[in-house]
Amino acid sequence: MTDALALAQALIRCRSVTPADDGALDVVQRHLEGLGFRCTRLRFNEVDNLHAIRGQGSPHLMYCGHTDVVPPGDLARWTDDPFAATVRDGVLYGRGACDMKGGIAAFLAAIPAQQPRGTLSLLITGDEEGPSVDGVKRCMPWLAGNGLLPGMCIVGEPTSQERLGDVIKIGRRGSLNAFVTVQGTQGHSAYPQKADNPVHRLVAALAELTARPLDAGSAHFEPSTLQVTGLRVDNTATNVIPAQASCFLNIRFNDHHSGAALEAMLRDVLARHAPRHELRVEVSGESFVTQPGPFVEALSQAVQAECGVAPRLDTGGGTSDARFIAAHCPVAELGGVGRSLHQVDENVPVAELHALSRLYARVIAACLAA
Repeated sequence: MTDALALAQALIRCRSVTPADDGALDVVQRHLEGLGFRCTRLRFNEVDNLHAIRGQGSPHLMYCGHTDVVPPGDLARWTDDPFAATVRDGVLYGRGACDMKGGIAAFLAAIPAQQPRGTLSLLITGDEEGPSVDGVKRCMPWLAGNGLLPGMCIVGEPTSQERLGDVIKIGRRGSLNAFVTVQGTQGHSAYPQKADNPVHRLVAALAELTARPLDAGSAHFEPSTLQVTGLRVDNTATNVIPAQASCFLNIRFNDHHSGAALEAMLRDVLARHAPRHELRVEVSGESFVTQPGPFVEALSQAVQAECGVAPRLDTGGGTSDARFIAAHCPVAELGGVGRSLHQVDENVPVAELHALSRLYARVIAACLAA
């Protein structure tokens, strides 16, 4: 296997803060072309993406990852330059070491020189840490239109919690953001009968929404949650009933719900408590789950063989690019330990990087032997 550390360092040294690429995809493409992959750049608006494929026929395994990273923040808080890819005491430091340039490097290093059978492909995006509209979301329809959809997909997010391989994510909750504005009638607080207080109406609606559980969970998901994430009343006078009040809501929902059904529920509650309201809803992803079967079992067996741990199948956390893949093929997330993602002095132990590469080598062998 090619050295995962050298590949990770080369990637980290590219300052690919979303949506910039700064040569990161070139690093990936050069390596894959040297292994006989056919590479295609997919550019949507200002975002570069890379698709690479080798072999033919079934089984077809795809690896999905992202080379874009979040900003490093206050550079003075970093021990080293976040893009220097410094190794100290057996640990690689740098923005993206954990999330997820280290993971991509580990997979690249795990690819066998000769294709065992079937098809191996990679989809590497530059838009996961940003709006996620010009990356995998746009690439998947292109794959479908060109007959390049895989039969199964691994997303290399750092899903492990305490030790490598202890968690495989087989699904994710959906996420809905709601922006609510309730209109009232401004007036003097001493004469409330001459006004219509939008704060009271909004509070009543929120009281109903937050008092009742959305569900009790499902076979693979924890209960859905609704959180009030913001309240706003533009009023500086204590004796004035304001003209309007607004709030933000976030709902993380399981497979009991859809974004459309939750929006309908919100509209019903608001209509009863605040007839004069405006509601804008954004669904960043629906819930999905890959039911345990041959693909998930192959991943689990690879983890047990390489890491000596029985992985827990999980659906927690936020959203990921897997939500754009789930409608096309079985997808699961398996990667390194996410102990330092997005943090100052983000890092990955070099030994863990090599262990992840060995794990991916087992995964490739197992999935292409299916």
